[in-house]
Amino acid sequence: MAKCSVCGKGVMFGNLVSHSHRRANKAWKPNVKRVKVVTPSGIKSEYVCTSCLRSGKVERA
Repeated sequence: MAKCSVCGKGVMFGNLVSHSHRRANKAWKPNVKRVKVVTPSGIKSEYVCTSCLRSGKVERA
């Protein structure tokens, strides 16, 4: 899975713990979208998480 090119948010791993306290592996994936972004070198398509899009850290093309 892709990482956010702005904040670096990626997949996080941990344990899913049931009520009986049995453990299973779990992966939490970020909500990453492929977006055309304005950069100093021009317009590029990058992977950006939706929290960076909403907060205005990225200027869309």
